[in-house]
Amino acid sequence: MKRSITITAARRAPAILLAFVIAGCASSAGSTPTVLPIASGARPSSPAVVVVVKPASGSTITGDSVHVVLTLTGATIVSTTSTDIRPDQGHVHLYVDNVLVSMNYGLEQDIPVHPGTYVLKAEFVAADHAPFNPRVVSPEVFFTVK
Repeated sequence: MKRSITITAARRAPAILLAFVIAGCASSAGSTPTVLPIASGARPSSPAVVVVVKPASGSTITGDSVHVVLTLTGATIVSTTSTDIRPDQGHVHLYVDNVLVSMNYGLEQDIPVHPGTYVLKAEFVAADHAPFNPRVVSPEVFFTVK
């Protein structure tokens, strides 16, 4: 007798998030990939505020990379991935056009670009790379590359 299994979006979410964590840890230059279990249950809130300072919204950039500068208040960035979650410690994820492009342990970095118009935002996440509740996301910044 065959049984069919339906996986709901809610059940797929932890697996998808785990894939992002694995990919992000594996892509960090010079570091060893770390895989941590994603804790179930309620996520903590964070007092953090993250803002994209550079590029300025509405700016036009030339070249093949954009220098991103962020500010973070109310929390600090930690360089280790951990399941010991504190609301005032974590990492920064950068999104370009709503696609995760970087899991970062700093407030500055260059990201590759090509001519076009982009939407950039940053998210401060917990030390396990999962979001806080509510999410700590910067206002969106729109910029054009010529």
